[in-house]
Amino acid sequence: MNPVEVVQRQVDAYNARDLAAFVACYHDDVRVFRPPAPEPAIVGKSALTEFYRTQRFNLPALHAQVVNRIALGSRVIDHERISGVRERPFEIAVVYEVAGDRIATVWTFTTE
Repeated sequence: MNPVEVVQRQVDAYNARDLAAFVACYHDDVRVFRPPAPEPAIVGKSALTEFYRTQRFNLPALHAQVVNRIALGSRVIDHERISGVRERPFEIAVVYEVAGDRIATVWTFTTE
């Protein structure tokens, strides 16, 4: 599976709010960064599972629309529009680093 397929599988699981399929797309030691913070906000699949179980997949209107995608080797860069988290949809840039057939590292960039 190429990196774009891995990331798309993750987006599809996100939009279906399928937690098991979503976390299956990630390495056990995944790290999620939210720059400018230098330390990861989430470390490990169990922390990722808990965050998405309690903070995202419990939201009935949750949806990610991929506005634009760039593939660059093992990295996939998505410009996404997220609905159902805040009062209004918001824009986010996400860099996914794929190792093998799973996402190893994520960097998220928002304006808010």
